[in-house]
Amino acid sequence: MAGLSFNVLRTHKKYRLTNFGETHEFIIENILPNGDFKVKDLFTLEHYHLNELIAYGRGKDFLLEAIE
Repeated sequence: MAGLSFNVLRTHKKYRLTNFGETHEFIIENILPNGDFKVKDLFTLEHYHLNELIAYGRGKDFLLEAIE
């Protein structure tokens, strides 16, 4: 299965991002005007921007997928 593109992400939906061996599950809280997303981590309940997770680039294992 191919991963999702950032332009299909929707608010209040849950997603999983795998990059450089790390996996993050989050819910999109807000779409920002600069193309970034404000997200809430489903495990730690921490709030951050999605661009923080890909600040160092995309690894060979990069995968963005929707979860239920």
